[in-house]
Amino acid sequence: MHKTSNILIKNKRATFDYEISERFIAGIQLFGTEIKSIRDGKAGLADTYCTFIKDELWVKNMHIATYFFGTYNNHEVRRDRKLLLTKRELRKLSRATRETGYTIVPTKMFINAKGLAKLEIGLARGKKNYDKRNALREKEAKREVKTTRQPYL
Repeated sequence: MHKTSNILIKNKRATFDYEISERFIAGIQLFGTEIKSIRDGKAGLADTYCTFIKDELWVKNMHIATYFFGTYNNHEVRRDRKLLLTKRELRKLSRATRETGYTIVPTKMFINAKGLAKLEIGLARGKKNYDKRNALREKEAKREVKTTRQPYL
């Protein structure tokens, strides 16, 4: 029995810049030093995106820091990594990006109960500037209500 991991790396810009309509969980093809760095929490999803190359989904520009104890076999920090999904999911994502102007954005990376690194990706459409301003207003209003509420005496 494996213990659950507390590693959770989020892409905060994804939910701010995009309206995510559907989410998928994908496996990632990694080297040994990459998974060790992820378990140390040394990875980032800022400015990452997914693209299709020859009917395979790849994540580009994902930052995984070099492993401190790695030797000459250490990995490249921002290399392209293949995502592992079912053929049905790949067809659905490919069709959506080709036809309707959607894009595929990584939203978070985590380690599951089996100890495998997983990437949650979202089928997303870009938000307009006024949508972003409305989201900021709602967030600020929620924060205001939270701070002004008095506890019961």
